[in-house]
Amino acid sequence: MTAAVALVAALFVGVAISAPASAAPAVATDASRIEAVRMATATRAQVTTYSAAMGRRITVSVLLPRDRSKPRPTLYLLDGIDGGVYTNYTESGWTYQTDIEKFMADKRVYVVLPIGGTGSYYTDWRSNDPVLKNNQWETFLTKELPPLIEKRFDTNGVKAIGGLSMGALGAMSIAVRNPEMYSGVAAFSGCLDQGTPDFRRATAATVQTRGGNPDNMWGPITSPLWAAHDPAEHIAALREKPIYVSVGNGLPDLSLGVAGIASPVGGALESAALQCTKAFKQKADRAGVKITYNFRQGLHSWGYWNQDLHRAWPTIAKALDVPVR
Repeated sequence: MTAAVALVAALFVGVAISAPASAAPAVATDASRIEAVRMATATRAQVTTYSAAMGRRITVSVLLPRDRSKPRPTLYLLDGIDGGVYTNYTESGWTYQTDIEKFMADKRVYVVLPIGGTGSYYTDWRSNDPVLKNNQWETFLTKELPPLIEKRFDTNGVKAIGGLSMGALGAMSIAVRNPEMYSGVAAFSGCLDQGTPDFRRATAATVQTRGGNPDNMWGPITSPLWAAHDPAEHIAALREKPIYVSVGNGLPDLSLGVAGIASPVGGALESAALQCTKAFKQKADRAGVKITYNFRQGLHSWGYWNQDLHRAWPTIAKALDVPVR
């Protein structure tokens, strides 16, 4: 394994270190449903759903806008590789590790935060996995969940999607495969290019770090399923949509204080993400897709992703056709 592959293989091992498109009404998959809703805080609803595709309950946090005087758009944000494991799947890393609830309270959007998906890349797996079980996350996120959210909350059908690390690849892959569904995308510190054997081996290796068999996801790295889910291969599908991509250089930003510090591997993780992002940018540039990039200082940790969310907001707001302030 080359040094580059080793870096990329490390990418997700320690992820927990520290004008919009018109939207056609979604139709719920048979038997998918909301089973319960409770208010965890004044602005965060905990929604227990049942996914027919996965045959199990999935908890979703929904952040409510303060101003709900009329229907609002929805931002779906995906987690990193641990998917809520550190809260025993009671919270998304977004609410556990960042100020998202406070930051988004005065924004005129709903924010949907799925809890779970450890090691899944938020994709539909071709086979059940003995450890990671039945993962049909793309189906859940694009077919089952949206109509449930739209029926229960006062949304207007306009959606954007984003994520960090594993969730960045998941969000961008879902977006290029369902471009009619999303008006924009945000991706932080992800390996958005899956076009080389090295990048594919690295992604497969990260699934293994959570006990899964990557062959159950997209098959061997020679399988056409890898190309079918590669954002860089299909980025032209998102042409003219607002897109925000950020990545660090592997060096700490001391201006963030403690939030800017990660364990020693945090630099290697973000250096690997940087390699992937540069490769992705080359392909997006060739395809003529305009993307807002932020090549910043920083490591692979939550302090930077919190900052990324704030900096990405103007792009997300444009995608959702809402005021920045």
